Amino acid sequence: MKIALAQFNPVVGDIAGNARRMGEWISRAGGEGADLVVFGELSVVGYPPRDLLRKDGFVAQAQQAVEELANRCTNIAALVGYVRPTPSRAGRSLQNVAGLLADGNIQHVHVKSLLPTYDVFDETRYFEPGEEPACIEFQGRRIGLSICEDLWDAEALQQELYGRDPAAELAHAGADIIINLAASPYELGKAERREELFRRQADRHNLPIVFVNQVGGNDELIFDGLSGVAAPGGQMLGRAKSFEEDLLVVDPDAPPGRCEPLDEPMAGLSRALKLGLRDYVRKCGFQRVVLGLSGGIDSAVVATLAADALGPTNVTTLAMPSRYSSDHSLADALALAQILCVDHHEIPIETAHAAYENLLREKFCWNGETSDVTTENIQARIRGNLVMAWSNAFGHLPLATGNKSELSVGYCTLYGDMCGGLAPIGDVLKTQVYALADQLNAEGNFGPRIPQSTMQKPPSAELKPGQVDQDKLPPYEILDDIVRQYVEQDRTVRQITRTADGKALNADLVARVVRMVDLSEYKRQQAARVLKVSSRAFGMGRRVPIAQGFIHA
Repeated sequence: MKIALAQFNPVVGDIAGNARRMGEWISRAGGEGADLVVFGELSVVGYPPRDLLRKDGFVAQAQQAVEELANRCTNIAALVGYVRPTPSRAGRSLQNVAGLLADGNIQHVHVKSLLPTYDVFDETRYFEPGEEPACIEFQGRRIGLSICEDLWDAEALQQELYGRDPAAELAHAGADIIINLAASPYELGKAERREELFRRQADRHNLPIVFVNQVGGNDELIFDGLSGVAAPGGQMLGRAKSFEEDLLVVDPDAPPGRCEPLDEPMAGLSRALKLGLRDYVRKCGFQRVVLGLSGGIDSAVVATLAADALGPTNVTTLAMPSRYSSDHSLADALALAQILCVDHHEIPIETAHAAYENLLREKFCWNGETSDVTTENIQARIRGNLVMAWSNAFGHLPLATGNKSELSVGYCTLYGDMCGGLAPIGDVLKTQVYALADQLNAEGNFGPRIPQSTMQKPPSAELKPGQVDQDKLPPYEILDDIVRQYVEQDRTVRQITRTADGKALNADLVARVVRMVDLSEYKRQQAARVLKVSSRAFGMGRRVPIAQGFIHA
């Protein structure tokens, strides 16, 4: 039996467009001799649809689209993901399902059993779970159907969440192959862990595991594809491309076929951010982006990602020097813009900065030269206004250039450098930003793009004379370790102090950083959407109250 793994990039809510493209993939799979073509989880509506599921007509449109797709399945069968009303009046009104389309009809419907509610997932808000394992007969095979989380076991989740193991239930019910329709988001290091899960399940139950994943970016989530087939014994029989649409035709009973490589960590991160940025811009109806280019490492990385993802003609950069901007920062910004061939403009802010100071001097009792957090933030907000003005005038999506380390401790200015419709590196720690810059330089067709002077200079906001980030922050190697443990692993001050990289950290320093993270929650909840690339990003997967008084120990 030949199975086509249809790894495609849906648009959430574009039911007609998704169904049209799925029809094309069905025809293509038939042309390559496949007996069955498999799509990802909720492929008809896109994942995650969130509260679109509550819109009148949404579910009905999905049902109609599936029926029309079934009409196309006469010489080939298809497994598609969609939503349907719950047959019973009890429980939630919808179900997350996989439908087998064959001979012009919907011949079988499987309901997802395990509904995740951790991190970015909130499926019990909408769906009623399935109760029974589903095995179907198809071309002499007994196929066990599962949807994404149904294949994940306690070992992979690192905790027992459900008290059920649908994969074991399917094997017990006599399945001789399991097919899993998935929408499994990307994060650094997850591809290897996910594939190890499939190999372990295939070996444990002595049957092939077919996994078909969504690809593409939907809001902050990025889906990396890498659909594949694991054989009993754990060998990979096939693996589709990462971060690209792909159609992989496999025969679980045949020797291994095409097996695309897994990405190295920084190469994968680069590709993930470019895909997430490209899809966010495209799916939101934009074509071009604008960002402030300071000459520092963060804006340089964002500009390079944008130029690669969208093409340099679709990127505008603004250098907005103040009286404190160094000549080398302006030179670095110009050099990068010229290397990237983006549209670059210099708009000095000294006149506006001076006007603000004169306006406020008497009221704030300023004498002579002023340099405090108020005037520092005024500069950042002038720049934010200019970026937003450019966006308003030309319809460009503004990109915020801050990283996760800064966002964690509030080393950023509301309505200033935080302005933007998307923060591409808002889930990338500062130490990772440098590694990502090295990766982007290695990807350059004609040598490095980001200047070495940008890579080597001490990080600085340049909002007062001689300012560097380490005036207020610990070295980023230490800060990032604390942030990773506190934000991504939910460790306590005591645990971080004792275990950070096997070295004892100063307890007062850890407590101060943790306090900075907590006090900055109000900023983050007004920040631009970040592209999620870690196990815990700021946004929908981390729900912390702003007004709270918990004392950390």
